[in-house]
Amino acid sequence: MTPAHPTGPRTRTASRGRVLPWLAVPLLGVLLAGCGIRPTQVPTDFGPAPSRVPCALSGPDITTQSSHGVPVQVFLLCSEQLVTVDRSVRIADGTAESARRVLVAQALLDELAEAPSTPEEQAGYTTDVRGGMTVGGPRDGDPEDTLRLSTPPQNLTRTSLAQIVCTFSDSAAARDDGSVVLGGPAPSGLRSYECTPEMRAAPGDTAPTSTTVRGS
Repeated sequence: MTPAHPTGPRTRTASRGRVLPWLAVPLLGVLLAGCGIRPTQVPTDFGPAPSRVPCALSGPDITTQSSHGVPVQVFLLCSEQLVTVDRSVRIADGTAESARRVLVAQALLDELAEAPSTPEEQAGYTTDVRGGMTVGGPRDGDPEDTLRLSTPPQNLTRTSLAQIVCTFSDSAAARDDGSVVLGGPAPSGLRSYECTPEMRAAPGDTAPTSTTVRGS
């Protein structure tokens, strides 16, 4: 029987207990990961954080929209708020003031009902105003600045009514004080509406501020 080498067992024991230097870093990474700690020796690039909806259009698109006709602004929805967007409408020169108010109101109503353009859609804009609605002027006994919608205002959603009121109030369709007298088909009653900061900030939650028009 061949005798055991006197140093054999010590050599094997030493090799088991020694960790080679080139294994140290990966082993440390595994241990840290197991403890819920992320190793930081090698930086990792996950790319930029997702961008929020900007609610802003580029200059070239605004210029294109306003290059023909009379420049106007309409209120669209973005991030649950009312935000102005530049548009343009065509009104014949020499139109009388009373007729001009109605023509401007109808043109603005049509713009609100239009689907947002591609840049507007990409910026997060939407509209709650539906197509097919018309607007007419005063009937007998109405104030001269009355605008009567084919759909009664009380039948509109809060957001669509807010869009209409704020868009009209910022245009030639409004009264001198910025309010808007709206009603449904005659002989329904009339109310004077105002575009308030609260309504612009939360059109879906805030009922439009309005008062009854006398004699309506």
